[in-house]
Amino acid sequence: MRWTQTYIPTLRQRQTEAELISHQLLLRGGYIRKLASGIYLYLPLMQRVIDKFADIVREEMNAKGAIEIHMSVLCPAEIWQATGRYLSVGKEQMRMKDRHDHEFVMCGTHEETVTTLIKGEVKSYRQLPMNLYQIQVKFRDEIRPRFGLMRGREFIMKDAYTFDATQESFDESYGKMVDAYYRIFKRAGMDTVKVESDTGAMGGRAAHEFMFLVDTNAGEEIVLICDKCGYAANVEKAEFRDTVKIDTKAEMKAMETVDTPGAATIEEVTAFLNVKAHQLVKTLLYMADQKPVAALVRGDRDVNEIKLKNTLGAIEVELATPTQIEEYTGAPVGFAGPVGLKNVPLIVDPLVAKLRNFIVGANANEKHIINVNLDRDFKATKVVDISLARGGDGCPKCNATLDAKNAIEVGNTFQLGTKYSDSLGAKFLDAEGKEQPIIMGSYGIGITRTPQAVLEKYHDEKGIIWPQSIAPYLVEIIPLSVENQAQVDTAERLYKELTEAGIEVLVDDRDERPGVKFNDADLIGLPMRVTIGDKSLKQGKIELKARSEDKVELVDVDKVVAAIRELAERLN
Repeated sequence: MRWTQTYIPTLRQRQTEAELISHQLLLRGGYIRKLASGIYLYLPLMQRVIDKFADIVREEMNAKGAIEIHMSVLCPAEIWQATGRYLSVGKEQMRMKDRHDHEFVMCGTHEETVTTLIKGEVKSYRQLPMNLYQIQVKFRDEIRPRFGLMRGREFIMKDAYTFDATQESFDESYGKMVDAYYRIFKRAGMDTVKVESDTGAMGGRAAHEFMFLVDTNAGEEIVLICDKCGYAANVEKAEFRDTVKIDTKAEMKAMETVDTPGAATIEEVTAFLNVKAHQLVKTLLYMADQKPVAALVRGDRDVNEIKLKNTLGAIEVELATPTQIEEYTGAPVGFAGPVGLKNVPLIVDPLVAKLRNFIVGANANEKHIINVNLDRDFKATKVVDISLARGGDGCPKCNATLDAKNAIEVGNTFQLGTKYSDSLGAKFLDAEGKEQPIIMGSYGIGITRTPQAVLEKYHDEKGIIWPQSIAPYLVEIIPLSVENQAQVDTAERLYKELTEAGIEVLVDDRDERPGVKFNDADLIGLPMRVTIGDKSLKQGKIELKARSEDKVELVDVDKVVAAIRELAERLN
């Protein structure tokens, strides 16, 4: 491809809309353009990257026996209503009616659609196992789209679905998909970690996420990993072993209300009362599906809102506003407490239940209550783990500690069980002739999200450094002057030779200064650059350079194909 015959609108200035370096580079490198909030256009270079990654995904999925299909992005609302997800997914799902007043939803995932497809078609255990997948546009109306393709509203996704007759067969199918995922991400230049995750609105028995560990602020997720035993989970799902020593048999003291002027935060109250944070209990008021609920965690911990949401079985959970807090507690923010709190369920973390003589807000301005004890002074509606794990906590599986790492989710796998087959009636006859629900799994990979995630690792101060496997082209040829016929002829000759050798090439045939061409070459980040200039050409040579290295090699013009193949092998 010639630069003048494609569309690569590079930008010199930093783009204020982009927080992440990967987003910044895709914009400046002429890979994407924003159309609306969370909606991007993929320009020619980005389309080639997407196609390269999608091809890797297809190859590995096909190798595991998966069969590609294509499902509509629109589907009837009634099948989502049948599984209950029409309500649980909520406002993230775009909904509409056709001219006949039939209601449809825009799918962010296709469990209902694919289950409806095989319902009635798969009738016998002899037709199982089966694995169907697609690479398809999805749409989720994210409340806060950000980070470019990392959290957009419209995106491309590979989603696969396995169907099995027995748990043993499902375990084998699940293992094949996990293995395929490791291979896919490795081929794209990514080392990933499989971690336990929350099943969320997908439901099912268990779920895992494939996390790409990064050192940049793109780490939208925190994963907790034990280097000793291998335990790994995202922060929403992670369990932990508390390392704080608590005297659970201390004698209960008399409860007493004390003045705490100017002390509302944990830091302020601990300083004023000269106590440690774990001796306090936070009472945080939430609105769960528009109804108030209080979450109680120890003062040195934070609430895990996903655990809280799952405990309540709520669709939406958000912190109460200052006005709502005062309405239900009678006090401003910072002074809520469980003692005397009426008409508000109390969800108490087990770490709170172990405490004796702790401190809570008094539901009165600038007042706290000391020497509070569960059951004696207030009753819990439910005692359940709602604390957020963090780095430095004890590993729940061994005596080591958990390490917190920034990560980007690039894939997920769900053990759905029979949630969807039960809801939609997808059953088969087993070997004894008995009707059974099909056991299902669901598996997703972000086709547009993953290439951007790659750039959080593969870049430098000048621009992108694509891994060879998903680079839009392998080589960029730069004749320093398009007015120099010898340089132009050499560029054309090399372009033809490399193309015939199966090597993908971009020729910068623009009438631009060398500095502009070099800057753009570094910005768009093709793995190799061939530079044709007068000085080297007089020696019958060209300059060959890897984007990831400073070293420049002089190569005979007649040996460029071999030299590029050798360099590609070394870099791979």
